[in-house]
Amino acid sequence: MFLLSKIFWLFAQPLSLAFALVAAALAFGLSGFQRLGLAFSGVAALLLFVTLFTTTGSVLLQRLEDRFARPPMPDAVSCLIVLGGAFENEVMATRGGIEFNQAADRFVEALRLARAFPAARILVSGGDGSLSGDYEGDAEAAQRFFPTFGIEADRLIREAASRTTFENAANTREVLSQAGIDDCLLLTSAFHMPRAIGLFRKLEIAVTPWPTDYRTSGRASFGFDFTQPALNAQLTTTAVREWIGLIAYYAAGRTSALFPQ
Repeated sequence: MFLLSKIFWLFAQPLSLAFALVAAALAFGLSGFQRLGLAFSGVAALLLFVTLFTTTGSVLLQRLEDRFARPPMPDAVSCLIVLGGAFENEVMATRGGIEFNQAADRFVEALRLARAFPAARILVSGGDGSLSGDYEGDAEAAQRFFPTFGIEADRLIREAASRTTFENAANTREVLSQAGIDDCLLLTSAFHMPRAIGLFRKLEIAVTPWPTDYRTSGRASFGFDFTQPALNAQLTTTAVREWIGLIAYYAAGRTSALFPQ
């Protein structure tokens, strides 16, 4: 399933799909099916325009981010669950140090909460999600990150086998059960929270959503945007991937709701 999902996403993301449509249009055109080739070219052009020059990605991502609001600061916290996906593990493998991607807020917020609640354990769930499997996962990298900023290593609980959000939830349930820990905060990107909560609820893991890593302003609306095509493409790609994940997990029976709330 992990390999199939990776291969599927290589072709399903908007820019890859646009390229496939252009290639199909060219093939149909060379084969004498001019109208069919023209139709595929039109669809590819429309997809590229929506992806690059509209706010569609922002709106779709904003809908995900708005699903779970961050609750008030609790009086006490027993555990912080941090879902991986924030470290640039391939870069770190060659250059060393600690390098983050856009999801860095997951660990920055975890560090802030760890200092605010010094008795809380920190469970980092995340293995190597690459196709090659040659790199350390976030759970391993967290061993260096937290002690660097004064968080004792014995507060960390590492779940280093998971490669997908489903495995995050399933493996975390086992770790929490073995450690006798419950009633945790769940830290992940705001756009990723609906899918994560859906999985954790299905597995009957009691967590409080603590979204972070917001990518939108919360005020986006549909319209044209010719100022930042690269960012628009990135936001659209992220949103499409997450919505596909929600649909796929619901269809597979891994969540009880298509859009958890």
